Amino acid sequence: METSTRSSNLFVKQLAANGMDRSRSHPPRYPLCFLSTRLEQGERNFRPYPPILTSFVKPLIDKRTRDKALDSLRTFLASRHELDELELLKLWKGLFYCVWMSDKVRTQRRLAIELAELVDVLQGDVVLPFLDAFWKTMAREWPGIDVLRMDKFLFLVRQYLAASFRYLAKNDWSNHEAIKAYMDTLAATPLNPTDAKIPNGLRYHVLDIYVDELDKVDADRDSNIPLDSLLRPLKDLEDTSPNKVARGKVKEALGDERLNDWRNKDDSGDEEHGHGEEDSSDEWGGLSD
Repeated sequence: METSTRSSNLFVKQLAANGMDRSRSHPPRYPLCFLSTRLEQGERNFRPYPPILTSFVKPLIDKRTRDKALDSLRTFLASRHELDELELLKLWKGLFYCVWMSDKVRTQRRLAIELAELVDVLQGDVVLPFLDAFWKTMAREWPGIDVLRMDKFLFLVRQYLAASFRYLAKNDWSNHEAIKAYMDTLAATPLNPTDAKIPNGLRYHVLDIYVDELDKVDADRDSNIPLDSLLRPLKDLEDTSPNKVARGKVKEALGDERLNDWRNKDDSGDEEHGHGEEDSSDEWGGLSD
């Protein structure tokens, strides 16, 4: 009885939050199946699903129109040289619920991969704001993800971390300004060491997969990867986080043997440079006068 009353109150709150007249018969501006599931659970923190599904996003929910909708979204994003934060947050709110509503593992994974590939079509000035909006959306919505849907969002986060590293690795990691800006984004949101609003589940997952995705983007160890810069958010978290579990995960990540491949490469490069200087000083310069 208590659950029923609480659910009823939640429904009224959702109607009010969406600015809807309860005397009208038009449907709520969020998926009914999503609403009914959350109301049945009687969740106290359920946030309204706002009417932000654009013409690009809404068809993504329907598998019959998903491919065409993705093509339209790619074309739209590729043509934009600027998108403000509010636009991007609205877009990501819609994309989040597209993933939420997707069913079957194969469909979920395909959608996550294709959404991560959107990074590849973005104009340069839009990439970092787009990624920032992604992380902010994940941090905001993460506490509401139930156990049955968690796997697909874990996979989505992995795909986006990989996509962001691929973007930074372009031109042999030469865009130092972008690298610094993105590390600031990670430090501010998913790897924020002190903000209690960042869900630990998201924080732990990023720490668990961080080296995995770095390893994939430079599997041959033949690039000039700025390892210290890329590990800065982890080191900052280890130094300042009050969370013992998070610090332990950082320690595990920083102790990963795969990082030694890059470190040894740097050391060998320094040694070769040093030997070169030594050899040049020992060269015979001819007879002195």
